[in-house]
Formats: sequence, structure tokens, C-alpha cells
Amino acid sequence: MTASEPKAFLNIAREEAPKRPVDERRRDWRPIQHIANLELLSAQTSRCMGCGVPFCQGPTGCPLNNLIPDWNDLVRRGLMREALDALHATNNFPEFTGILCPAPCETACVLDLVSKPVTIRGIEAGIIEHGFSQGWVKPQPAAAKTGRKVAIVGSGPAGLAAAQQLVRIGHQVVVFEKAPAVGGLIRYGIPDFKFDKAQLDRRITQLEAEGVQFRPGVEIGRDISGDQLQHEFHAICLTIGAQGARDLPVPGRNLTGIVRAMDYLTGQNQVIRGEAIAATNLSASGKRVVILGGGDTGSDCFGTAHRQGALEVVQLELLARPQTQRSESTPWPYWPMRLVTSHAHEEGGRREWGICTVGFEGIDGRVTGVRTQKATVEASSVKLLAGTEEVIPADLVLLAIGFTGADLGGVASTLAVTVDQRGNICTDGNYLTSIPGVFAAGDARRGASLIVWAIAEGRKMAAMVDKFLRQS
Repeated sequence: MTASEPKAFLNIAREEAPKRPVDERRRDWRPIQHIANLELLSAQTSRCMGCGVPFCQGPTGCPLNNLIPDWNDLVRRGLMREALDALHATNNFPEFTGILCPAPCETACVLDLVSKPVTIRGIEAGIIEHGFSQGWVKPQPAAAKTGRKVAIVGSGPAGLAAAQQLVRIGHQVVVFEKAPAVGGLIRYGIPDFKFDKAQLDRRITQLEAEGVQFRPGVEIGRDISGDQLQHEFHAICLTIGAQGARDLPVPGRNLTGIVRAMDYLTGQNQVIRGEAIAATNLSASGKRVVILGGGDTGSDCFGTAHRQGALEVVQLELLARPQTQRSESTPWPYWPMRLVTSHAHEEGGRREWGICTVGFEGIDGRVTGVRTQKATVEASSVKLLAGTEEVIPADLVLLAIGFTGADLGGVASTLAVTVDQRGNICTDGNYLTSIPGVFAAGDARRGASLIVWAIAEGRKMAAMVDKFLRQS
């Protein structure tokens, strides 16, 4: 069978690039998954049916409207350089989304109706890695400068995408980041075993070669005021994310050993970077770890705890255990409510569903257990089931229960933008905030979301900023 077989989707099974063996990968922080080689890419792209209406592209599929059928066909025909161009036409950082995005494009693939979808995310990662290996990814500096200066506050995917779009137009772009290094949550919130930070560093190098200036270790409101920014720059972009962590105000919350998930993940990344020494309260070594929350952040904590040497790891989810098949409440092509087993869950530990945390127990001020009850959730109302009380032993509890909006910090005192009831920065249809010349995009504007949405928002905001600068 050749990759050009028109009925390949019937005869070729879905196959992803292999992961490293569990026993091996649990002992280090290196990436867990290999990148697909050209032979695998060719076979898997041939499964794409080239649908007349490609739902994978959107609106329920890809927020970036990636040209998925186009670059699938180009890869199938061996035109890798052209496939890379098609990939970059809509996405500044396909290696970010090809590894970190949960791939709503795949659940919107027509094949997901009757079989298993095309490995869109893995194909994306394979194209861009081949492009880098061939030296095809190069800086694209602007041919001419506009004389306009733009400040971007926050260096996550939304900020980096906006920076690249604007600098390539010819604007002068300065990115401010309060952390010691650039990259936002990609740098500090994502474990190294999930994403190799060298892939981030090479993009930072490209952006610098294109003219973007980075100023890490600079916090707005502490090191520089909003007034200074407004005086020095023609436009300001807030891409500060949504790191306001949701808390759990139950009895015993003040006990030592109860840690917000992002503090835990950031601490480990700082240790790996040599920015901090291992903190005892942020280490799972020899401890019984309980993770509250069943999302991606909880999964990242799960894998991190394994590598730190946890004695045991338990993840608790308030909602009921999802079905293994797509739920009727989320029909195709919408993102499905169904059971997902991540790479971290393959490595051991256990998960429990329908569990509500009602308090914590401790000795001498330190947590020793999580008090729970079984629960049902109906119409956003939690009903505790009598007679189901249990105490789960714990030496370290990680709160991975979501975010409450943008953590404005010093920005709030110096750029008093309007926020909504959920803590997100309010903007109009042009990404403009309540302050003239100040824009916002990404999680800061829409709430905690997917990396693909952050890149899409950064690109759209950049277009609005450019329009604003040319009209002012």
C-alpha cells in the first residue's frame, strides 16, 4: 500500500509517534514522546480525507484555522518545505501547539465519527521539527521600520505571537516579563518532560533576530509604571495570562503542605533551570501526594510528583467519571466529554471521581490527610452523599482546581483597566481595553484556555494594534 492510496483512511490505522517506556521516562525530566519520522508522517497524512468542509479547521476545530487538509496533502506528496510554509501561514509556533495543545482539531475530524481521527497534532509537530532540522526556519526581519513602538506585557504564547506579527510589520516591539526568563507558563508552568524548553529558546532567538527586544525581570507597577509605558510607547498590549488561582476555603486550608499547583510546577522548573534550590515544601519525594483537580494542570502535577519520587499519588476529581465514548451532551464535532488518560496517568498512581474535599487534617500544623465525601454535581450544584466520609492520607496536597482570571498584580495599580465579574480584562471587538491605546489578548482577556487560543488571540490583537497605529 502506498501513502497516496485514496482509501488509506480505511486501510491504515491511526498511529502516533511512540512514547519512551514508562520505567525509563519516570527517572528523568526529558521529553516523554518522540517526534514522528517522515515515513510515519506520510502514512498518517494519507488518512486525511480532504473533506469538502474541513471541520478540523474550525470553528469547532482549530481557533487558528490551520490549513490542515492542505499540509496533510503536501506531506503525503513529500513536499515538506511547502507543508512548512502552509503550517506557518496561520501559526507562529506550531511546535508549541503540536505538543501542548489538546487538539480540538482531532475531535472535530470527520473520522472521529466512525473511527479514530487523523493524528493532526503529531503531524504538525513532525513538520516543524523537520523544518528546523533542515534549516528552513529563519528570522524574517521587516524590510522597513514604521517608527512606532509597542510594549507587550507578558511573554507567554499570546505575547510572543503578537510580538512576532508586529515586528515583522516593522514596528519596534519590547516585551516585558516579570519572571527571570522569557516564556511565561510555557517556561515555568509546563514540565520539561512534556515540552523541551530548547524548543522555546530557539524561537526566542528567532524573535530577537527579527528585532524583538526582551526585558525579563521587569514587573509593571514595580520596576516601571504604566505612565512610563504610555509615555514611551504608542501602544501597550497586556498578555499577562490568567494565573489567579482558585482557592479552596475549607477547614484546615492553612495547614503547611497544601500548595497551589502552579507554585508547585513553577518551583520544579526553577530548580531545573538553576534559579532556585529544591524547596522541601515543594517536593513530593517520599510523600503521599493528593492532587485536587482532574485537568491538564493536575496531570502535569501527577507526572512531576512521580519524577520527584512520591511514595504514592492520588488525583481527585469532583465530577463523575466520564464515559469512554463521546457523551450525547457533546456531539461531534464539539469537544467531547469523555475519559482521557494522559501520559502521566500511564506512569502509575490512581484517580478517583465524584469526590468532594470538605476539609484537611493535620498534626503540628502540617497536613496529614484530606477529608472527603462522595458527591454528585447537578446544574452546578454539589450534593454530598451521607455516610461516604473518608480521610485520604496526604503529606502534600496540590490544588489544581482552576483559575479565577487575570492576576493583574502591579498592572492594576498603574493601568487601571476594566475587568469583568470573572476577573478577565474587558475589551471591545478590536481587543482594545477601557484605556486608549492599551490592548489585551489571550487568557487575560478570555480566561484560562488552550495554547492554540492564546496564539490565535495574539495574532488577532496584533492586527488590531497595527490598524490602530496606522490610523493614529
